[in-house]
Amino acid sequence: QVQVVESGGGLAQAGGSLRLSCTASGLTFDASAMGWFRQAPGKEREGVSCISDNSAWKYYADFAKGRFTISRDNSKNTLYLQMNNLNPEDTAMYYCAASPTYGWAYRASEYVYWGQGTQVTVSS
Repeated sequence: QVQVVESGGGLAQAGGSLRLSCTASGLTFDASAMGWFRQAPGKEREGVSCISDNSAWKYYADFAKGRFTISRDNSKNTLYLQMNNLNPEDTAMYYCAASPTYGWAYRASEYVYWGQGTQVTVSS
């Protein structure tokens, strides 16, 4: 049984930082593309950042470039998202997703397993 579990969300002030973590089990983590997505109230889900199985390829949405950093530790089956210089527009539920079919994927449709999400709230 595949499990994807996010942690690290919470409340931050504008300009602050948060580090999200995601652990995945029940799949071959080091052969899976991993990604972060988010959804704010009343808005569609959007991609934040994705990383290939061996960390060679990374994708960042325009709003994430220069502020967010994705990384993974395959020895720990863990994915990270370091978020700096947060602003209120970053307030959303953040989801971790795994794509065991592809070593590299950046489309949400290519991700099969999803976590329950971790809430990020940024106050001004």
